[in-house]
Amino acid sequence: MIEPCALFLAWEKFRKGKRHRKDVARFDWELEQNIFELHRELSSKTYHHGAYSGFYITDPKQRHIHKATVRDRVVHHAVFQVLNPIFEPTFVANSFSCRVGKGTHKGVVAVERMSRKVSQNYTRPCFVLKCDVRRFFDSIDHDVLLGILGRRIKDGDVMWLLDRIVRSYISEYANLFERKGVPIGNLTSQLFANVYMNEFDQFVKQKLKVKHYARYTDDFVVLHHDRDELERLLPLIEGFLNDRLRLSLHPKKVSVRSLHQGIDFLGYVVRPHCVTLRTKTKRRMFRNLDHKVQRFNKDKLGAASLAQSVNSYLGVLSHANARKTEDLVHGKVWYEAEKPFAD
Repeated sequence: MIEPCALFLAWEKFRKGKRHRKDVARFDWELEQNIFELHRELSSKTYHHGAYSGFYITDPKQRHIHKATVRDRVVHHAVFQVLNPIFEPTFVANSFSCRVGKGTHKGVVAVERMSRKVSQNYTRPCFVLKCDVRRFFDSIDHDVLLGILGRRIKDGDVMWLLDRIVRSYISEYANLFERKGVPIGNLTSQLFANVYMNEFDQFVKQKLKVKHYARYTDDFVVLHHDRDELERLLPLIEGFLNDRLRLSLHPKKVSVRSLHQGIDFLGYVVRPHCVTLRTKTKRRMFRNLDHKVQRFNKDKLGAASLAQSVNSYLGVLSHANARKTEDLVHGKVWYEAEKPFAD
């Protein structure tokens, strides 16, 4: 993991699409010196993770992203390349976040299939328990996470480095007795989140014997034909999250609904015989499209960029029963764009 060849490989993976950024170009200017210095620090255990710079994004809700230095992100990539193959086989099939071959669309398809199976092709009742972990990334407990990692990683040097990375960030919700939080901006945080929540996945599948379950990061659903069974499971779920992982459910984001009311999951709503785009997602899409068309008309956005955005929105809609909405997207751009562009 810390050999120069591994660090150079991590650098190549990290720099893709980032070559023209100032901090990346600066590191690249003296690449060999930087890599070998990083190797010496890791080998001698004098490596210290640097500070983070913070900024906000909206996707759609506002998130506080913490960006590590280039040298630290190279270390993150090196760690990820070693740890991911170790932990990936332990994850359940219906964990869809930040995994090769998974993702939001696969998650929605899986939930749709489960709804058909539970309802026996929409001929019987189907209910869904939907939950969201409160402040998930900010609530990941450092000691609990390192304990989970340590059960599978027996190399003391690797655990020393993982300790440095995990403890490099402390959320505003931590205190002197409970060190919590992993930064959303780190590549390693994606893996840590899956490793952490895999404990819950295994509990749901192995202990609770739940057949129809899907999770994406901190958002998960359980489907069953009996509403009472879902209500019985809820306190068991809350107890495990609180006692074992020191997490809590968001009180306003826990619900039990019927399939006919719709399963709101990952930006889509699954109903009998159809999948539609969430209303909020649709409104946000048209709001963003209006803004991009206006910029295009003022020559502040190129034709290729507008076409790319339109095709991206159409790609999102292609995973839903949304022919009318697709026509609206085409119509909006066709009538409001004041000059031609290639779509």
